[in-house]
Amino acid sequence: MSNENLRRDEAAERSAVISTASYDVSLDVRQAADPDVAGYTSRSVITFTASEPGSSTFLDFIGSSVYSVVLNGRALPVEDVVDGARIRLDNLQSRNQVTVTGTALYSRSGEGMHRFVDPADGQCYLYTQYEPADARRVFANFEQPDLKATFTFHVMAPAGWQVASNGMETARTLLTSDPATARWDFAATEPMSTYITTVLAGPYFKAEDRWQATLDDGTSLDIPLALYCRASLAESFDAEQLFTLTKNGLDFFNRLFAYPYPWGKYDQAFVPEYNLGAMENPGLVTFTDSYVFTSRATDAQYQGRANTLMHEMAHMWFGDLVTMQWWDDLWLKESFADYMGTLGVDQATDWDSAWVSFANKRKAWAYLQDQLPTTHPIVADIPDLEAAKQNFDGITYAKGASVLKQLVAYVGFDAFIAGSRDYFRKHAYSNTTLADLLESLSASSGRDLTGWAQQWLQTSGISTLSLDIAAGQGNDDGVLGDVRIVQDATDPVTGRNEPRPHRLRVGLYDVDGEGALVRTGSVETDVSGAFTAVPELSGKPRPALLLLNDDDLTYAKVRLDPVSLATVLASLDRISDPMARALCWTALWNSARDGESPAARYVDAVAAFGPAETGIGVLLNILENACTAVERYTPAPGREAVRTSFLATVAAELDRAVPGSDHQLAWARTLGTLSRHDGTLVPRLKGLLDGSAPVKGLAVDAELRWHFWHALAANGQATVAELDAELARDTTASGRAGHATALAARPEPRVKAAAWKEAVHGDTLSNQLLSATISGFTTAPAALLEPYVEPYFERLLDVWEGRSIEIASRIVRGLFPLDQDLAEGMEPAEHPVLRRTDEWLAAHTDAPRALRRIIVEQRSHLLRALTAQAAVVGSPAP
Repeated sequence: MSNENLRRDEAAERSAVISTASYDVSLDVRQAADPDVAGYTSRSVITFTASEPGSSTFLDFIGSSVYSVVLNGRALPVEDVVDGARIRLDNLQSRNQVTVTGTALYSRSGEGMHRFVDPADGQCYLYTQYEPADARRVFANFEQPDLKATFTFHVMAPAGWQVASNGMETARTLLTSDPATARWDFAATEPMSTYITTVLAGPYFKAEDRWQATLDDGTSLDIPLALYCRASLAESFDAEQLFTLTKNGLDFFNRLFAYPYPWGKYDQAFVPEYNLGAMENPGLVTFTDSYVFTSRATDAQYQGRANTLMHEMAHMWFGDLVTMQWWDDLWLKESFADYMGTLGVDQATDWDSAWVSFANKRKAWAYLQDQLPTTHPIVADIPDLEAAKQNFDGITYAKGASVLKQLVAYVGFDAFIAGSRDYFRKHAYSNTTLADLLESLSASSGRDLTGWAQQWLQTSGISTLSLDIAAGQGNDDGVLGDVRIVQDATDPVTGRNEPRPHRLRVGLYDVDGEGALVRTGSVETDVSGAFTAVPELSGKPRPALLLLNDDDLTYAKVRLDPVSLATVLASLDRISDPMARALCWTALWNSARDGESPAARYVDAVAAFGPAETGIGVLLNILENACTAVERYTPAPGREAVRTSFLATVAAELDRAVPGSDHQLAWARTLGTLSRHDGTLVPRLKGLLDGSAPVKGLAVDAELRWHFWHALAANGQATVAELDAELARDTTASGRAGHATALAARPEPRVKAAAWKEAVHGDTLSNQLLSATISGFTTAPAALLEPYVEPYFERLLDVWEGRSIEIASRIVRGLFPLDQDLAEGMEPAEHPVLRRTDEWLAAHTDAPRALRRIIVEQRSHLLRALTAQAAVVGSPAP
């Protein structure tokens, strides 16, 4: 439908004409379990006002049909007022009521009302997911965030199901005409945006508890809590641990924000085939059910889940209570929630490595995103909904959170929280822009933050910081001479070098009496401009390591000076502080990604020092980076030698790791990943699978088994019969996905042709199975996938126009021919796939902006890999 993509100017025009008051929504999903029933009846009764009698506006609805539209008691001719995704409303009165009845469609893409049949037991489950604008796939509405209203939901469903929504359940009534069906009625909500309304329905397992507290201001709260998951996952559902985290988080945020939790109840549902990590629907937060760990999970995975839980809880204030006016200010909710999620884990749980994990993982995502040609300011230019969909990225989340962390260091934590509290009080249940937040923060801190916002929120790109160190008197390298911080802030889009202000520390590290590298001092300084002198360091003895951005206060890439780099490459495992160690790992990785140093050097560092890394989150990250460095950043002629050497290290460390430890599991997973491209250890993988060659303490459970089967299949060592037998022993949804991946990974032309046809031309795969099939298809040598390069570009527009944006994005991003090698003597920009990409972009300047963004980003990832391959492998050691 050509008019699904609502523009920002259209939204502004509509909100200038109308104000919404209430919705009463009825959904009839009693036949959801019948696969032959494609949709369900949806009825919206909307009360709204118009600024001018006689004016016009439109509703949004994406369904299979509209039965009736009744405006102010008058039935409108459906064929005249319904145009694609819009329903025209003319001759408005000052106060209006419109009722729209139609058929909405169940989804398999995770957009709108997703329908999932659990292969484990055949049970049907429903849930909704709307962000940024898919509520219109479930009920007719005014789909934009600044038209808030109260919502009352009614759902008819099988009587034996669990049904939930944002509001409290007020009644459940068996239908006299159909005793197998019940009607659930829910209380009206507080005013909220359409995209955070939600409905959950199905035979979910439910656990219940309560959170009760008396806050510092004397306010007493008694909040019902509930947890949901599929019945087949109930045995693995650690509800008690999740309730403990929830209560700790509610204690923390209620006191921190000094604004009592406003949504009445706090339900959390873990749902299948979810497109996101989680979604902050008030009163009923939804999470991916991959957070219900049915196989062995590391402590880092549990901490990551806790971070997501705290992130979504922070949204109850940042995003739900106070919501951005339009998607330009998406950061007003996501950046804050990302920062607050980490703060919540740090302050309200037993984990003490939350900020190390943030520096190690979240900021790496931001650094990657911020170096793409499509980088954008944190406060972005979002002209339409398609652009909004693409803007849930590392800049909006992790860079924004990083900048907020720096703002806290700049204005002080107390002032930051005082400004947040004022922001909630002033704008509760309304919509805001950047100016509203700056007003509150400036008042609380006594600082004019306009300049800070301009330099950090309204510019794009990332600074690279390095140290320029002169030798001391008499050219004695044992003493520091003049030291200055060099800042390169070149914008990858404009090419302009616009340095930003930074508040950071320079840490001095030396070897102590026990052989550890420890911090012996630090200098905190403000950095501005291209060069900033650090006179406090001049004349000091030269430490073994000078670490820029010690404690990770600012947002910037760091280059190590030659002496410090030599220390890190020789003694990284001797750095005692986990944050300092994580920052050094990040510096090494950025240098490899940027082609500043050979990828093999990073792999060697992981092989040398990874076994001693105590932080499981850091270890998982560096092992993943090392696999990428081997397969994508190492030149093809030397790749096999680098892979073979690293694979030997991985296998040895698997044997040496403490039995049953997280580290043992990390090495086992890496063994499977690397073996997709190397058949050397196929016999060992088979021995792990059939139990003939076990590793003490290693549980080869379902997730790890499919990981190994993926590798065996990619080496042509897994038959269809073997994979089917594995699926028979693991009939879960994750097992079905693992089976799809392994089937498509087999290195046979007919297999790849079938997988391509199913992904690109078919329409039967759900979102999860589509991604699984694409993952298997792309696990192959470039030569086997070369026949699909041209068809990929030929099909781009058809895919984009014929699929939902979620499904199309997965296909376009996942099937881009990313894994390519640089031929000897070839310049990276001359690679045939890059040149074909450029031809397509030049010939399709009018293609949808969101589609072009994906192509441009994938091109950039490929160019970066080819540039890294072009780095001189034999470059001298520092």
